[in-house]
Amino acid sequence: MALALRNLDLDSAYGEAEAGYVQGNPRSGSNLEANAKVMPGGNTRTVLHFAPYPLTLVRGEGCYVWDADGHRYIDFLGEYTAGLYGHSHPVIVAAIRKALEDGIVLGGPNVYEGRLAAELTARIPSLDLVRFCNSGTEANLYAVSTACAVTGRSSIMVFDGAYHGGVFYYAHGGTPLNAPFPTVLAQYNDLEGTRALIRQHASELAAVLIEPMMGAGGCIQADVTFLQMLREETKKVGVILIFDEVMTSRLSSGGLQKIVGVIPDMTSLGKYLGGGLTFGAFGGRKEIMSRFDPRSANAFPHAGTFNNNVLTMAAGYAGLSQAYTAEAAVVLNRAGDETRERLQALAAKHDVPVQFLGRGSMTNLHVTRTPIRSPHDLETASKRAGDIIHLDLLARGIYIARRGFIILSLPMEPADLDALVAAMDGVLEDRAALLRAAV
Repeated sequence: MALALRNLDLDSAYGEAEAGYVQGNPRSGSNLEANAKVMPGGNTRTVLHFAPYPLTLVRGEGCYVWDADGHRYIDFLGEYTAGLYGHSHPVIVAAIRKALEDGIVLGGPNVYEGRLAAELTARIPSLDLVRFCNSGTEANLYAVSTACAVTGRSSIMVFDGAYHGGVFYYAHGGTPLNAPFPTVLAQYNDLEGTRALIRQHASELAAVLIEPMMGAGGCIQADVTFLQMLREETKKVGVILIFDEVMTSRLSSGGLQKIVGVIPDMTSLGKYLGGGLTFGAFGGRKEIMSRFDPRSANAFPHAGTFNNNVLTMAAGYAGLSQAYTAEAAVVLNRAGDETRERLQALAAKHDVPVQFLGRGSMTNLHVTRTPIRSPHDLETASKRAGDIIHLDLLARGIYIARRGFIILSLPMEPADLDALVAAMDGVLEDRAALLRAAV
């Protein structure tokens, strides 16, 4: 009878789930209150916040994390794809320890940066040359700025609902903090509409910036025919096509561009490629990236104290060369595909309007009956129902993002994936009537 009462309506169900969360996590709540005295909202990274307050994590090992109240979770948030190696991969730990022993902030080129660059250019089809920076946001900022400088044009095409970092946020009308590039806003997977916009704005467009599968936008895949159209149309009018593979580079040994067979002019990278440390990179065709060669006259300047920081370079190179090999990428992403199929089968089993989108080791759940091909289709999704699923999974020891983002990491064993499926099975069974009524 208590469960039936919880499921009378979304607000009462959420209220009870939230009350249970608060009761079980008092130290995380106290930590937020203390931090709020010195940081706005007790937070310095917006995506980590969720109501009533986020968990304070105190330790990680393998694919597990522990919070301030002593609860252990299987980490399916995966640091929003940056945590591919987990929290204590021996290859990464050894590389960082060696680099630490040899000294940090060296103030000159080091032995690792060229090795990491060689790994990346060998893997990612579009990379003839690459430069390092410190985040995916920086990578996209440099890629777009480079496109403007090379073409002599000022506008960029982006897609409604897209996220390319803290200053390239195009969901819900964008943000006042967006970088001030003039933008042409297109609809994801709208082939003919986007084609028309490229032709209409060709004389002013420097670049088209797109994720071949949206990450923060909900793991919505771009149709291959849509990406092929972008490649054809941008090439015709001299617009630089940029793939943001900050997240999707993990989907194969050569990123999603290798899978779909559409090669952009430039690619931005970040997340796991620094071995779990701060990292960003941008690169592309030689004739574009050679403009950064400081040996050349009128070279573009590109500064950044920590662009080649020795810890990131060492960890990134060790991770790619020893841990996330081409074979490991196949195994991990196959496991992701199989797990997502199992999760979608649960939705059918319980007859609930929950969709699990994604590819490989990246998945996002959405509570909606509407077929999803662009962020516009998520307007009918029930965010409150998703919030309830999130809190219910936390109560079962499964740590995912509030927005339903589910990420796999290398340390995960079949038992960890089984635990996710079992927990989701229980949540969908408990909440079936509520979910059916939510949308």
